[in-house]
Amino acid sequence: MPTKISGLPAHVLLIHAVVVLVPLAALMTIASAIWPAARRRFGIGTPLVALVALVLVPITTSAGEWLRDHVAPSKLVREHAELGDQLLPFALGTFVLAAVVWWLGRQADDDLPRHSILRRAVVPTGWLRPSSLVAAALAVVVSVGAVVQVYRIGESGARAAWHDGFSSTSTHGG
Repeated sequence: MPTKISGLPAHVLLIHAVVVLVPLAALMTIASAIWPAARRRFGIGTPLVALVALVLVPITTSAGEWLRDHVAPSKLVREHAELGDQLLPFALGTFVLAAVVWWLGRQADDDLPRHSILRRAVVPTGWLRPSSLVAAALAVVVSVGAVVQVYRIGESGARAAWHDGFSSTSTHGG
């Protein structure tokens, strides 16, 4: 796993991709789960974005562990690392549910004639199967959890990096 990129700690660079891709995957998964037209438009893109986010989480966590071992130990850094370790299950759940929603949606679409008005409907009848409804509910819950967890990790990381690291007043007299 990379520890430095161009001389900078890899964690502080990789985290930007995680902060963008995990919520993006979550939002795409939610939209796909509750709006079949969005699922059709996003297509395989939703599970692919979720997969990239999933792959980046342990890489970023590993780089974060390296960084943790190279900064002064503190309670804030420890709390941030503990929260960071909790993201992988959410990223995995988002990926699995993105794939399930995509696959179930394809099955529902395949049940309808290609030019059917129901196929263009907001909620085609095949999407109202119990398995699709359960997948949609789980996708919403797990995806919201992923976004909340990214926020909690980011907030704790900012607090760990910036506590006592700036002045409330300008240092340039302005």
